[in-house]
Amino acid sequence: MDPFTALADPVRRALLRALVAGPARVVDLAAAHPISRPAISKHLRLLTEAGLASVEDRGRERHYALDRSGLAPVSALLEELRPAPPFAEAALDGLDLEVRRTVRERSTSRPDHQQEDTA
Repeated sequence: MDPFTALADPVRRALLRALVAGPARVVDLAAAHPISRPAISKHLRLLTEAGLASVEDRGRERHYALDRSGLAPVSALLEELRPAPPFAEAALDGLDLEVRRTVRERSTSRPDHQQEDTA
């Protein structure tokens, strides 16, 4: 399953939000939802197949954790869809340089100008 399909389900999104706080047991994750523990386990299995969660067996318990690396395709798509700035960042650097030059020129020419006014 790809991460986009996995994220399409509101229960799986809620499970990922819960895993942001840290690893959790299936029983603890299931307690927060009105569906059965086997249904939560199925959702968690799909999240692991999509690369969005990892699982670790600790004795009889399974602990699930968020796997942020699985979000890379989603982040890449969102970055691709983000609008480009209306001008290049280099243009801002040039503007900054020009403003600094103008301020410097005005500050060096100001004492001469004040002397003419007082004469």
